Amino acid sequence: MQKSLPPDTPARLDTAPEATFAIVLALSFAHLLNDMMQSLLPAIYPIIKDAYGLDFGQIGLITLAFQLTASLLQPLVGLYTDRRPQPYSLVLGMGSTLIGLIVLAHAGSYAMLLIGAMLIGTGSSIFHPESTRMARLASGGRHGFAQSVFQVGGQTGQALGPLLAAFIVVPRGQASISWFSLFALLAMVLLLQVGRWYRSQSPAPAKVRMAGAAAATRSPQASVVLAVTILFVLMFSKSAYTASLSSYYTFYLIGTFSVSVQTSQVLLVLFLVAQALGSLIGGHLGDRYGRREIIWFSILGAVPFTLLLPFANLFWTVVLTVVIGMIMASAFPAILVYALELLPGKVGTIAGLFYGVSFGLGAVSAALLGELADVTSIATVYRICAVLPLLGLLTWFLPQIERPRIR
Repeated sequence: MQKSLPPDTPARLDTAPEATFAIVLALSFAHLLNDMMQSLLPAIYPIIKDAYGLDFGQIGLITLAFQLTASLLQPLVGLYTDRRPQPYSLVLGMGSTLIGLIVLAHAGSYAMLLIGAMLIGTGSSIFHPESTRMARLASGGRHGFAQSVFQVGGQTGQALGPLLAAFIVVPRGQASISWFSLFALLAMVLLLQVGRWYRSQSPAPAKVRMAGAAAATRSPQASVVLAVTILFVLMFSKSAYTASLSSYYTFYLIGTFSVSVQTSQVLLVLFLVAQALGSLIGGHLGDRYGRREIIWFSILGAVPFTLLLPFANLFWTVVLTVVIGMIMASAFPAILVYALELLPGKVGTIAGLFYGVSFGLGAVSAALLGELADVTSIATVYRICAVLPLLGLLTWFLPQIERPRIR
C-alpha cells in the first residue's frame, strides 16, 4: 500500500491531492484532436508531391518546418510557464493550429505549404508543455499512467489523421483540409473548460516550487547531466526510427509492394494504433515496475524486429511494424516521467524540452533520410535505421531513482 506523503513533501507541489481523471481524459481527448490535425500533414505528402512536383528532399523540408517550429519553441514555452502558469495558453495554441490548417488547405505554392506547417508546429509547441503539467497535476500520484493516457490521445489522433486523410482528403483534394478546422474549434472550447479547472487549483508560485524541487533533488549534478544526455541519445534512437516510418512508410509500401495510396494509409494507421497501445502499456508498467526497466525493453527490445523488416514480404512487414510500433512507443512515457523525477519542479521545462527534442530529432531525421532516399532508396533507409535501437544499451548507465511504488 502506498504511504501518504507529508503536507510539505516537495512531490506534492506538482500533483493534486486526488486524481481528477476527468481532466486527464479531457486533456487526452484534446491531445487526440491536436495530433489528429497535425498528422494530416504527412498523410497528404503523396498528394502534394504529385501536385507540386516535389522530391523527397522537399517533403523532408516540410516536415522540418513543422517539427523545428515545435521543437525550438516548446522548451521556451515550458520555461516561461514554470514561472508563470498560463491556464488559457492551450486555447491560443489551438488557434494557431486552426489558422495553419486553413493556410495549408488553400496554399497555392510551396512557400505557403511551409508557412502552414510552421503555424501548426507553433500550435504544438504551445499545447504540449502546459497540458503535460495539467495531466501531472490531475494524476493523483500515478504520473506514468496519467502521462500514458495523455500520450494515448496523441497517438490515437496520429492514427486517425491518415485514416481521415485517406477517405476525405485523398478523394476530395487539398482544400478539404479546411474542414478539420472545426475540430480545432471543438478543442478550443474543451480546453477553455480545462483552463478554468487549472486556474482554480492556484498553482504554487515559481519560487516555492523551485525551492521544493531543490530540496527533493538528491542526485549529484554530474549524474543528472549524464542521465539527461543519455535520455537525449535514446530519444534520438526512437525519434529517428519513428520518423523513417511515419514520413516514408507509405512510399515504401507503394514502391516495394505496389499497394494503392489508400491501402498504404490504412497500413500506416495500423502502425500508429500500435504506438497508442504501446504507450498506454508502457506508462502503466512504468508505475508498477520502474521507468528504467521499461526504457531498457522499449528501445533495445525492438532490435530483432527492425533488423528483419527490410527483408520481409508485405504480410510480415505489416506484422513487424505493428510490433515495432508497440515496443518503441512505450519508451516516451517512461523517458518523460523518469526525467520529471530526476528534475522535480520543472514540469513545463522538461516536458517542453523532451517533446521539443522528440519533434526536433524527428524533423532532422526526416530531412536527412529524405535526402538519403533520393540518392539511394527507401529500402536502403530502413536497412540503415534498423541498427538505431542498439543505442538502447546506454540505458545501463542511467542511475536508479527512488520513487513510491503503485500497487
